[in-house]
Amino acid sequence: MTQTLHIIGGGMAGSEAAWQAANAGVQVVIHEMRPKVETFAHRTGNLAEMVCSNSFRSDDHEQNAVGLLHWEMRQAGGIIMEMAAKHRLPAGGALAVDRDPFAESVTAALMAHPNISVSYEEITELPSDGHWIIATGPLTSEGLGKAIQAETGAEALAFFDAIAPIVYFESVNMDVAWMQSRYDKGETEEERTAYLNCPMTKDQYEAFIDALLAADKTEFHEGETAGYFDGCLPIEVMAERGRETLRFGPMKPVGLTNANDPDNKPYAVVQLRRDNALGTLYNIVGFQTKMKYGAQKDVFTMIPGLENAEFARLGGIHRNTFINSPTLLDAEMRLKSRPNIRFAGQITGVEGYVESAAMGLLAGRLAAAEIQGRTVHPIPNTTAIGALVTHISGGAEAKTFQPMNVNFGLFPPLDGMRGGRKGRKERYKGYTDRAKEDFNQWLAAQS
Repeated sequence: MTQTLHIIGGGMAGSEAAWQAANAGVQVVIHEMRPKVETFAHRTGNLAEMVCSNSFRSDDHEQNAVGLLHWEMRQAGGIIMEMAAKHRLPAGGALAVDRDPFAESVTAALMAHPNISVSYEEITELPSDGHWIIATGPLTSEGLGKAIQAETGAEALAFFDAIAPIVYFESVNMDVAWMQSRYDKGETEEERTAYLNCPMTKDQYEAFIDALLAADKTEFHEGETAGYFDGCLPIEVMAERGRETLRFGPMKPVGLTNANDPDNKPYAVVQLRRDNALGTLYNIVGFQTKMKYGAQKDVFTMIPGLENAEFARLGGIHRNTFINSPTLLDAEMRLKSRPNIRFAGQITGVEGYVESAAMGLLAGRLAAAEIQGRTVHPIPNTTAIGALVTHISGGAEAKTFQPMNVNFGLFPPLDGMRGGRKGRKERYKGYTDRAKEDFNQWLAAQS
């Protein structure tokens, strides 16, 4: 049996898995179908291309489970976090990156690694021998998807992800819009002014909701019965749940003061976050949509400050597949029916760039250890990575299994900690302190 590790898919999970295994001394081949086989969402052939948001979300490693995941990946020498730091953009307390240079840097680092090679081809069958990781993400090709479905004996589960539009900064009316992070969050002036804000009066908001609900939307194909992932709902779906939903969600006006009209509090605010280092592109935060292109332009130019907006990219929607991991994978992320194959990334039922990369990190380390005949102690479920893999490998209820972001609800409770909102700050700090200690001990045990 070959001692090479083969990884199908060069996204966040595949890239991180390759980096971890190669640094452990294992020869790795990444099988990436792009650019020969294109997808709806990808624009380049780069590895680790960001197809939706350019944000890795909160970087707070003391009060936020996502920030803790960042911390653990940095401790483990993760390539995704390393390159994110190099291409970081101002985003208040979030970790946002310049998407194209980020992916280019990940690609260059992987291509330069002496233990990594890339094969540009589409894999359509499940391999019967060798060491493999399937990290094909939300846009698994039809051929491989059918092979996975045939092996697992069940319909492939699916949901839909939506993509937010991107606007050229020069087309924004700064006599109306202003720069400010919510609650002026950030240690530097650049961080405190990281977001573009477009204010709305009550009448403007009501007219916007009316137009949003009436706009032409992309319809699903016959037989597509999947729902949406709640963390990435199209704005029109949120609006259908209630006229005030957006105002208490991505358009909430709290923590902001209109620099152009400080005496009048906006009824709602649309925020845009910088999408590249030059500051020439901004994405509309939380504005994932399935509206048709013409409708998007009509509706989004109703937003004050965006009346003359020019779009570098309009929004869209794509199908996202995942397996029922609690029934199919063991604790080491191996397919129970074919233990030579591991799964990693979004296809396992984790949601988000960071979560996907973290599952790739663990899968790469587990596969490398197996190839080299080393024992890897189970990662504690008190850590962010451990909580995620526990969830997908048996902690979740298989009958209702749905994609999940990392959150403190996946962590074992802390003894003696106060519950409820009033005890949350102390409790979250307790979770992260415990996780860091346990994660460092786990890392040390591997060396």
